[in-house]
Amino acid sequence: MRTLRRTWRLPSARISLGVLALVALLAVAGGALAPHDPLAQHPVDMLHGPSAAHPLGTDYLGRDVLSRLLAGTGSSIVGALEAVGAAMLLGIVPGIASVWLGRTVEWTAQRAADTLMIMPFTVFAIAVVGALGNGMHQAMLALGVLFAPLYFRVTRAAALGLKQAQYVEAAELMGASRWWILRTHVWGKILPTVAVTTAQAVGQALLVVASLTFLGLGVQPPAPTWGGMLASDLGYLAQQPWAPLIPGAAIMVTVGALNILADAVRDSGTAAGDPRVTAPVPVVGTAAPAPASAAPTAVDPTAVDPGPVAPDSVTIPDQVPEKEGELAESVASSPGRAPRTTNGHSEEVEQRVTTG
Repeated sequence: MRTLRRTWRLPSARISLGVLALVALLAVAGGALAPHDPLAQHPVDMLHGPSAAHPLGTDYLGRDVLSRLLAGTGSSIVGALEAVGAAMLLGIVPGIASVWLGRTVEWTAQRAADTLMIMPFTVFAIAVVGALGNGMHQAMLALGVLFAPLYFRVTRAAALGLKQAQYVEAAELMGASRWWILRTHVWGKILPTVAVTTAQAVGQALLVVASLTFLGLGVQPPAPTWGGMLASDLGYLAQQPWAPLIPGAAIMVTVGALNILADAVRDSGTAAGDPRVTAPVPVVGTAAPAPASAAPTAVDPTAVDPGPVAPDSVTIPDQVPEKEGELAESVASSPGRAPRTTNGHSEEVEQRVTTG
């Protein structure tokens, strides 16, 4: 929750969330908001420019471009989310299991992830669609399988660092179960990383979905999709050179908002954005600064630090003697000191009297 609050404070994150909220609204209610039937053909109105009846013009069959754009938002976004959901299920669970279930599971999961990473998205999706049939779910399942290694590596890297944490080791020594440790200590720390990966993966999946529908895979015409509209508009660039910009702008704005949101979440989750880390830490042993109102004290430059002195080795007299005789008597009668005498007088007293 702390990461989400920091993310919301960033202006770029609020703008990207606003754009994504609008796209989500169009994905849910785009067909109902369309002013015309997206499949209705009107040959009389073919390739017309923007007008009051058709704000974005019409295509080569006289269909309203705005209605098809709104209706195609749902299929494009839902396809990308379906692919990312399959990737999360196939990547996160094996990523955590490879850390906690031993070397056999770890080796098997890593080899499977390495195998899937070398396969190209479009070619693999075409092969799956050719084997299972041309349908949206088949194509998105293929994309989910290819996106799974991304989640596998990210989740495994985060779980490896948490497994060696002291609080996790303490919980294991106290007899806590693996499920309790994963639910209490591990999942909460992995979740921000998974959120960043999800935002980036949805943008990539949306581009791949647009590429597949551009080729006529996944969604059969005349069902509207952003990629299908882009493909149909390219055949009539001489009559409408601006037409491909409409679905292309929709794809670009959505993917850009997802990438900006991923950057904002990542920046909010780093230690540099934590005020507890960036706060100045006082150094132990440094003297506190004197208050401004305190008067400066004079320091004797000739004074020498005597160093540590044992408290029993020095005897401080009760009062300072004012005369040399009193000084001699106080030195002679100081306890713990055996002055050497010559002719009944102290050598030290004689020396001080002579020099005085």
